[in-house]
Amino acid sequence: MHANFRVAGAILAFSGLLSGCNSGGSSASTAAATDTPTSGTIRVGVDETFEPILKSQVDTFQKLYPGAHIQAVYKPEQQVLQSFLADSTRLAIVSRDLTAQEKGVLERLQLSPRTIRIGVDGVAIIVHPSNPDSLLTLPQLRTIFTGQQQQWSQVDGKNKLGAITIVFDNNNSSTARFVQDSVTRGAALTKAAFASKSNPALIDYVATHPNAIGVIGVNWISDRDDASVQKFLKRVRVVGVSPKATGSTPDDYVQPYQAYLAQKTYPLRRELYVISREARAGLGTGFASFVAGNKGQLIMLKSGLMPATGQVRLIEVKSK
Repeated sequence: MHANFRVAGAILAFSGLLSGCNSGGSSASTAAATDTPTSGTIRVGVDETFEPILKSQVDTFQKLYPGAHIQAVYKPEQQVLQSFLADSTRLAIVSRDLTAQEKGVLERLQLSPRTIRIGVDGVAIIVHPSNPDSLLTLPQLRTIFTGQQQQWSQVDGKNKLGAITIVFDNNNSSTARFVQDSVTRGAALTKAAFASKSNPALIDYVATHPNAIGVIGVNWISDRDDASVQKFLKRVRVVGVSPKATGSTPDDYVQPYQAYLAQKTYPLRRELYVISREARAGLGTGFASFVAGNKGQLIMLKSGLMPATGQVRLIEVKSK
């Protein structure tokens, strides 16, 4: 009981803003809901590129509050948002805010969604361990993803791996959208790109095809203490990316480590958000508050990502 009171106190600011935004109406599921911030059952839509970190958040929350049952549904970003707008899920956890058109759908229902930034992730580029080109600039990635360069020999005359095969995690993926927004700058992706069935399948494909280049959410490879991550990293190589047109030294290339996410030097950073349509302080509000709070942010930190709040201590080690 005391734990419930602590959580209730912690979510006052969040739920106050939420109820203020949504006081004009409520969805059908919310009107009939009997859940509380720490008990009940709800469905939450999660961009599947964030599955590892959200599983940790859900597991921890449910251990702390046994009466709470979070049914996390992991799907491509577009499907997550479609379910959210259709009132199939109470929360959406994705890498972008709602568009004006999407907000309009909820406003017509007299709902004003609440968006909270909960962390910083990134998009990682991975290649086969035998690929000598593990340092790439953003302009090089742009030519690869748009199909201007279709052979590895065009990237590096010494590279004999043949035709470049690009693999994403899924159709309607947030990583594919991110690449088009931030790398190709709106230009269409090459027809040589295809979608695998899942993130583990993507890693498996790159690990078994020397000519492949894969695009994956950083949180699949960020927790170096996790046995599955250690296994993944033995099978693929993470590319260092330089924002410069020409990287003159290895120091110009940055991998998606936590420190570089914090310093904003890794060029393929992206934000992680939880969006709520809840018009009352229910379980969705409780879980969102937990993820955005101290314990949820600590889980972000320990997983190798950058928490949205709090400070990360960076230590520079200089060789003598």
